[in-house]
Parts: sequence; C-alpha cells; structure tokens
Amino acid sequence: MIGLVMAVGVGAVGCGGDEKTPDYVGAEEVCDGLFEGPLAKTIESVTGATSFAWTNPDRMDRVVDALEAGYESGHRWSGGGTLCTLSPEGGVRADRAGIAFSMYAPQDVGDLRVPTDGRLYTMGKQSEATPTSAALYFECVSTRFKGSKERPMRILGNFGRPKDRGQNASDPREVNLTVVHAASLALAKELGCENNGGLPKTPVLTPK
Repeated sequence: MIGLVMAVGVGAVGCGGDEKTPDYVGAEEVCDGLFEGPLAKTIESVTGATSFAWTNPDRMDRVVDALEAGYESGHRWSGGGTLCTLSPEGGVRADRAGIAFSMYAPQDVGDLRVPTDGRLYTMGKQSEATPTSAALYFECVSTRFKGSKERPMRILGNFGRPKDRGQNASDPREVNLTVVHAASLALAKELGCENNGGLPKTPVLTPK
C-alpha cells in the first residue's frame, strides 16, 4: 500500500558549535545531495519550490540502522525511517514532501488493489504510483545481513508529495516513481546490495 511517514529537521549548530548550518538550501543540496544533477529540477517541479529547509545528513545512517534492526529481529515486516523531508521555504506542513523506507512483508507484493488514479509498474519486485505518491519494493542480498542469500531483506521505499505540484508536460506518476527510484538506488548502494537490489541505473517506467 502506498503510504508515507515523514519527519523534519531544520538547521542546527555544527560540530562543537563552531559552524552554523544553513537554514535553507537548494534542491541539489537538500537531503545531503540526494538529488544532485538533473533530478534537482524534478524536485523543484514536484514541490513547486527552489529552496528547502536544511536536513541533517545522518538520515541515511538512521534508515540503515532501522532496517538492520528490523531484519535482525526476524519479523516479517518492520518500520524504518525517513530518509528525506522536503520542506519548501515559506511553506506549511501541507506543502512538505518526503521519502521513507521500511521492511515489507512477503504478502505485500502481488495482486494489490491500486487506487483508480494509480498504476502498477515493472520496476523492482513491484512498483506503483499515483499523482501524489509512489512506492518501490525491492530485495537486498548483502553481507550486512547475515543469511540474506536465503532470506533477502525486503525493502519498501515510499514517496509522498502535495497535490497539484506535478509537471504539466509529464505524467506525475512517472515523475514520482523517478524520485523514489533515485532514493532507493542510493540506499541499495549504501547497503551494498548485490546488483543494487535489482534496481536499474535509470528508472524503468514501464506499466505492468
């Protein structure tokens, strides 16, 4: 099911109090540079903003730690954490967008009910998107997860954003799936997943 859990962190004093972090940064710098390059324009398009609240760069470590703990617990599914919160400068809570990860249960993929404005795609174990959200399911075999060759880590990436922020020239579902793919690929590389968890280098936006 497409969903999203988001949290937000704003500027704080740097190490030892010597350096103050910026209050706001551009799309290429937000979320620790996750959207460097052409994706920065995509982020500006889906949020309708060019400046965002600075976010703490340790988000990736927190997500990794949460997923590792969930896997080691032996549970079929587990909560994860928010990798990225996009809070436009001058915006309100309803203007925020974000990307979160969790560990999904085996039965969560398959013949799922998709909203009337949603669509299933072939990327990953399963992927789905609506005009305001996207979800990407993939599996990770890594030396970080003991026994993952027999029992891969099941990872779900979710992206959610406000309504009416889509690109006029593009299908907003494909744009949303492009964003969650970028974050999922970054996480797969951080975890050392074999073959990047089966995720392609560039997003495959083929409807299922």
